[in-house]
Amino acid sequence: MMNRKIALERLKMLINDEIVVATYSTASDWIEIFDRPLNFFSFGAMGLASSHGLGLALARPERKVLVLDGDGSLLMNLGTLVTISAAAPKNLIHMVWKNGSYEANGGHPVPYPQVDFAAMARAAGIASVYRANDPENFESAVRQALSIEGPTFIEVEIEQGPLGPRSYKEMYKASRRQRLHEALNA
Repeated sequence: MMNRKIALERLKMLINDEIVVATYSTASDWIEIFDRPLNFFSFGAMGLASSHGLGLALARPERKVLVLDGDGSLLMNLGTLVTISAAAPKNLIHMVWKNGSYEANGGHPVPYPQVDFAAMARAAGIASVYRANDPENFESAVRQALSIEGPTFIEVEIEQGPLGPRSYKEMYKASRRQRLHEALNA
């Protein structure tokens, strides 16, 4: 099990022009670590980061799209695994940050914290599936996923982060969406 911020620092070193879709607690950490125009923040509708990522991957097949999803969030939209498999975007990397809780909503435990998301992704038809529970195998999984055609899925086992209210004000700025739009059209 690892600290999410340490993993995100590693991720920062591995990406270039990929689109990163982040949600809730991971989004808060990601904006602090790597605020950039090609970030898309998915919030306000828990469970939709994977759907937003799929849409971006299908619309922009020339760019890799990394989804930084939460386990509680994915549990609210498990059907997306089958949809991703059926659509088979070659440029989509779906990471699920597994800490066994609905962290953004106060850290309430998910109904079954031992859920095996990697097995679910495989059962849904996603062929390239990885697990990571320390910084080294996380970095290895990301490098592998970036080098192959997807879709790929990475289950990332992390410690629970800070609980309590976070400010999403910075993510809601219209200028942030405008920067993404401009970066995608550049």
